[in-house]
Amino acid sequence: MSKELKLIAMSEIEREDVRWLWYPYIPRGKVTIIQGDPGEGKTTLVLALAAMLTKGEPLPECETCIGPINVIYQTAEDGLGDTIRPRLEDLKADCSRVLVIDESEQELTLSDERLEQAIRKTGA
Repeated sequence: MSKELKLIAMSEIEREDVRWLWYPYIPRGKVTIIQGDPGEGKTTLVLALAAMLTKGEPLPECETCIGPINVIYQTAEDGLGDTIRPRLEDLKADCSRVLVIDESEQELTLSDERLEQAIRKTGA
């Protein structure tokens, strides 16, 4: 059984301003994907940003900080226990504020409702 197609005109959509976590790179409360070739420093960048955010430090080229916040971190490549946590600890991150959606029973997808639930629940 297929769902009926519903089209919405853009004139019916209420305009909203983007709330930026790190302007103009990362919007607050939205999924952000960091993509690139192996060895380009994606994980290093993201974990450094996560460490700064969990400690309440300002991000590069930002004068203000928003206080310590939670970060939802997902990875498809690196082990959480042997790679991610040690690197976060080396960066002095508040690891209690770095959260991972459990994929042990169901793999996460971009359309997964758990993403929205996690953002709402953690205030990330």
